[in-house]
Amino acid sequence: MELTEQFILLQAPSPAAAANGRKLSQTGRFSALRRTGDRTLYWGECAGSGKQPYRVSVDWTVPDAPVCRCSCPSRQFPCKHALGLLFEQLSEKTFEVAELPQDIADKRARQAARTEKKAAEAAKPKRTNTAAQKKKLARQLEGLDMAERMAADLLTAGVGTLAGSSAQSYDKLAKDLGSCYLTGLQTAFTRIALAVRRVQTDPAQADAAYSEALRQLIFLRSAVKKSRDFLQNKLAGENYSAEDTVLFEALGGVWRLEDLQAIGSVQANARLVQLSFDVSYDEAKREYIERGWWIDLDTGRIGQSLNLRPAKALKYVKGEDSRFGLLEAPMLCLYPGEGNRRIRWDGASSRPLTPEEQAALPRLAQPGLAAAVKAAKNQFKNTLLPKYLAVLVTIGRLGRIGDIFLLEDPAGDRIVLRDRPEDGPSHASTGRLAFLPEEVPAGSALFGLMFYDEADHSICLHPYSIVTQPEIIRLLY
Repeated sequence: MELTEQFILLQAPSPAAAANGRKLSQTGRFSALRRTGDRTLYWGECAGSGKQPYRVSVDWTVPDAPVCRCSCPSRQFPCKHALGLLFEQLSEKTFEVAELPQDIADKRARQAARTEKKAAEAAKPKRTNTAAQKKKLARQLEGLDMAERMAADLLTAGVGTLAGSSAQSYDKLAKDLGSCYLTGLQTAFTRIALAVRRVQTDPAQADAAYSEALRQLIFLRSAVKKSRDFLQNKLAGENYSAEDTVLFEALGGVWRLEDLQAIGSVQANARLVQLSFDVSYDEAKREYIERGWWIDLDTGRIGQSLNLRPAKALKYVKGEDSRFGLLEAPMLCLYPGEGNRRIRWDGASSRPLTPEEQAALPRLAQPGLAAAVKAAKNQFKNTLLPKYLAVLVTIGRLGRIGDIFLLEDPAGDRIVLRDRPEDGPSHASTGRLAFLPEEVPAGSALFGLMFYDEADHSICLHPYSIVTQPEIIRLLY
């Protein structure tokens, strides 16, 4: 594969590590640069703070997933020294051809043995602990009863009573639901607890807090009802395998790639282009969510990739970033659901988009607003799905009336462009439309999130990027 700066940045655990690695390369800290004749291994020495230089290598046996090794004590992976060696390659420094070091040959052999063993174990049929699964299902049903009683009490009293409620009571219930293997419902009650605190500490945000609490209650009532039938049927039928349903995740289940493959939720040889990227913080889960929005170049389907980074473990979970070009995934896994399904892959390669591929992107857009609005309304009706839908819509005209931005499709239908309130100021992007040229090129499309704005009871569109035939203009990251 072609080594690019973007590829190096994607390998880095943080922007700071990448910057430090670049600095090591630029300041001439590397020496004794070597490579094998087949260019699968590059290695060298990097001067550090001690007397002895660090021994650094990058193994390209798997081109899209290089293995970086270094003798330094850093807990970051790759460390700045390995990233610096990548920058040495990128800058086309001279690497003398040498024989493969024996220690690397031994490590390759051990890695191959581990891979073979893992593949053999994966091929073995897994035995299900039926007693443990029955106990778990029974415990989940008990938790559903508890959640239903609490939600019913709050609905009976009315959300207006939140100001006098105790946030600790919802925190306790959330903790109890976690012990019942209902982490999805646990998060809902944690959000209600946060709403209680907002009402009590900041009266100016009371309306927004009440609306959030009501949304969570609606979700809880629907999730409890549907989940009870789902779990009772699994218990009666002694069916303990993962199933193709959004209820699995709504209850707090975590999909593994092998589970998605087992239910056939896969696509071979997917070609994906990232339309936008954003980062948000989920206060209830205490984690950062790095989200990429992708369009399938062959089907036009829009999906989302999520990289979840708990706040308490940020330095241990590698961060994601904006991606450009074409991503080719031999096996793409799709999460159950409707609308913008979550996607994951294990191993993919990237390359620049050809002019023909870039020009084809706007043609994948919805031809008009009517179909996009209909799809959004159908999603909004499902209480278990997000109250927004990512859409790509063909632009007739982009205009402005006073302070209001509008999108008009080729048929003349219009929609207000507005930032989604739930996203907060970090995702404010509509105002940036003012910096675009007056006339967007013909044949362009707008990508964004369609949502229902409770402020004026209208469906609006939060713009994320403009997709033209020569380029994608990102309004966020």
